[in-house]
Amino acid sequence: MKLRIGSRDSALAVAQTELLMAAVRAAHPEVKLELVTMKTTGDKILDRTLDQVGGKGLFVKELDAALLEDRVDVTVHSCKDLPMEENPRLPLVAFSRREDPRDVLVLPEGAESLDPSKPIGCSSLRRKLQLSALYPHMAVEPVRGNVLTRLRKLDEGQFSALVLAAAGLKRLGLEGRIHRFFFPEELLPAAGQGILAAQMRAGDDPSPLLDCFDDPAAHACAVAERAFVRRLDGGCTSPVAAYATVENGIMTLTGMNEFGRKDTITGSAAQAAELGETLAERLREEEGTL
Repeated sequence: MKLRIGSRDSALAVAQTELLMAAVRAAHPEVKLELVTMKTTGDKILDRTLDQVGGKGLFVKELDAALLEDRVDVTVHSCKDLPMEENPRLPLVAFSRREDPRDVLVLPEGAESLDPSKPIGCSSLRRKLQLSALYPHMAVEPVRGNVLTRLRKLDEGQFSALVLAAAGLKRLGLEGRIHRFFFPEELLPAAGQGILAAQMRAGDDPSPLLDCFDDPAAHACAVAERAFVRRLDGGCTSPVAAYATVENGIMTLTGMNEFGRKDTITGSAAQAAELGETLAERLREEEGTL
């Protein structure tokens, strides 16, 4: 049996896809794996921010087409980069164990503190909203490109610092670049941050090949977080964020609306989607009473 696995061609995307491949290889050594990489529209357009060119969907368009045209059997994504509205023909079928979900501050090589004369590089409205409270004296400006491209721009002196996901740096072996971690209470992560998602065509049975990759706790967290953001109509043009944890079957979910208001809900992880939707409605009602 052969499994063709599609990925973006960036170093981080390939490293993440290889995590799924390693899991399948260990559990099913009889399966032949083929990595199929491609450059997406989002990787090609680097002179404008995502909200100006069509949003996160630009990072999955080519991968979705490859699935629908039967050129690959599985695609692997950073869960936080997926649009919240799912294509019923291409369901998300497995979610990896969650890597460190926190955001981090990265300084130029050799620097020990922020340079207030240069901006913090950050293209996320979610991060920008929360950074304004943490660093009110610092300007925040967009930076595009993959992780390595952003680091190059930082080290060339274009920015005082970058805010990136800890998970991506760790998966690239670049944890040493991290200057400080932001606790979720300081900078609420994006929905699905640190989790990888595997996607297949509807009707294709992922079991048992991807059972080895799917983590139940991360799966529940991704479902809850995405349900929260989807109910608030959040996307790449919105700072809406959500972060869940599960302990002994109980989920704690914190969400932030577009105005930066946060709230938390707890309940059974088995009701992940309902928790996300309930919290979203609660924040919507709270905002309406202000």
